[in-house]
Amino acid sequence: MAKSRNNLLGVGGQRKKLSAAERQGAGPARDKDRKVAEDRKQELVRKMRERAAAAEAAPAQDAPAQDAPAGS
Repeated sequence: MAKSRNNLLGVGGQRKKLSAAERQGAGPARDKDRKVAEDRKQELVRKMRERAAAAEAAPAQDAPAQDAPAGS
């Protein structure tokens, strides 16, 4: 009888025994991915704060020149 191409049960060797945490998606690779994601988020927040601070500082520097009485 010819080997069925659709029945792949048992193909690929033995699987690693997973802990309960790893079965729920909390394995070591996920921890590393979370760390990388957290680092990216912190970098983005830092850049956004710097831009916001620069945007607030720029109008504040121009404000005294605009508030001067005109024609007096």
